[in-house]
Amino acid sequence: MSSAQLYCALDTTNLLQAQTWARNLAGHVDGVKLGLEFFVANGPAGVRALQAEGLSIFLDLKLHDIPNTVAGGMRAAAALGVSIITVHAMGGPAMLQAAKAASIEGAGKHPPPRVIGITVMTSLSEEDLTATGQHGPVGSQALRLAELASDCRLDGVVCSAREAAALRAKLDSSMLLITPGIRPRGGDLQDQKRVVTPGDAVRLGANILVIGRPITESPDPGAAARAIRAEMNAAQGHDA
Repeated sequence: MSSAQLYCALDTTNLLQAQTWARNLAGHVDGVKLGLEFFVANGPAGVRALQAEGLSIFLDLKLHDIPNTVAGGMRAAAALGVSIITVHAMGGPAMLQAAKAASIEGAGKHPPPRVIGITVMTSLSEEDLTATGQHGPVGSQALRLAELASDCRLDGVVCSAREAAALRAKLDSSMLLITPGIRPRGGDLQDQKRVVTPGDAVRLGANILVIGRPITESPDPGAAARAIRAEMNAAQGHDA
């Protein structure tokens, strides 16, 4: 991927709200991310409704269960024709391998989705990791899980942009680095603890930036997305 892409997180259970955002963002973002709350509320029909708006869909389900169960969920999700589906890298090699195989089996007539492993959630601090029994710096844990995802032939990982440079140096160039926790300079951190600006994320090696509330809570989501895109382009040396 030569240029970093921008996906907007539509964090809502309200289908009409999500459709409104999608229409306002068409042409300003590369796709939209639909998370667990949206999927539980609206199911596959909600995904199809957003696909009808013409945007690429990142289905952020963060699957994490025994290999057979994850494989079944992945087959069903892949059949929807979405572009990206997430799993937790903490699920281990057998689960990750099952997820990747099922993504191809389930896709049918659609191109298989890119299967992306979650490393360390951007809402977690060093203290949070310790509380869950995971020892070592956040960066070391993220790298271990990213290397596991790579070994299992996943298409990329989700990581904080703060870990992106270290992961990029260790991983094959084909591995996508997807970074949430991006906040425009001066923006509210909200529930994120490890954040950077859009320009910094691109310079650190991120391929896909996921940004939600700084866009969707703006009075003009399209304008907010354009401003972020301009910062990304400047960081890549492209014309805004």
